[in-house]
Amino acid sequence: MLIATTGHVDHGKTTLVRALTGTETDRLPEEKARGISIDLGFAYWRPDAGPTIGFIDVPGHERYLRNMLAGLSGVACALLVIAADDGIMPQTTEHLRILELLGIETGFVALTRCERAAPERIAQVAVEVEALIASGPLAGSPILPVSALTGQGMDALSAALIAARNAAPGQAPSGRGFRLAIDRAFSIAGAGTVATGTVLAGEGRIGDELVLLPPGKTARVRGLQSGGRAADSAGPDQRCAINLAGIDLAEVHRGQWLAEPGLALASERIGARIRLLEDCPRPLRHGSGIHLHIGT
Repeated sequence: MLIATTGHVDHGKTTLVRALTGTETDRLPEEKARGISIDLGFAYWRPDAGPTIGFIDVPGHERYLRNMLAGLSGVACALLVIAADDGIMPQTTEHLRILELLGIETGFVALTRCERAAPERIAQVAVEVEALIASGPLAGSPILPVSALTGQGMDALSAALIAARNAAPGQAPSGRGFRLAIDRAFSIAGAGTVATGTVLAGEGRIGDELVLLPPGKTARVRGLQSGGRAADSAGPDQRCAINLAGIDLAEVHRGQWLAEPGLALASERIGARIRLLEDCPRPLRHGSGIHLHIGT
């Protein structure tokens, strides 16, 4: 099960993931210096003998919206984080709209920093949040007051996430072929190039040949990890790291795809169905320029 954090900047998404998993997802020097997430962070939680729960910690600052969108590719569950002292803020609403557009309908709301808010304030924010999500994809989702600092509510949040994992149906690999949108690439001494992402379809296995798109270059799967552990294969709703033989690190970057041979069809045109949200600030006029986000 994969869960993406969403919410306004500095509302405690990274702190909450660290309290749950023990993993610090901010790894860049600039993130540590500024105290905010800039790029995607990843953590894996194994609270019991059941399947791993993976977290994708996304930036909350509007300047890094592109990175936030990259983290939601292929994710089916969201953890909307709202600070109890601040309440609903601009990126709270923006991220909620993005979840709606992406069709993510499963999630939880964590009211963080409860150690800074009086009980009356926490109750007030909970009512406001319930009204905010009532007409959207997270309508009826649990609203859980927590404090990563004191531990308040953390047991209840943990239990809710574990219950959701246990109730989630396992996704069988589709017959449409393996596809993964790359969100990170790095090199490991003695192993070579590694590309990571969330599997969107099909199943990848050690020994498979995959095509890097673009440029259409073929590579062999030398090794594979899923959920932070070595694995023989990875399927939908799983993050995986793929050790690629025959590809240099300089050739791989976020936004490329790994796919089964035969799916490598390139085009300069795309057909799209566009939906405008009801609160869109302006109409979409003929000839308008837009940004289209696909995968990562």
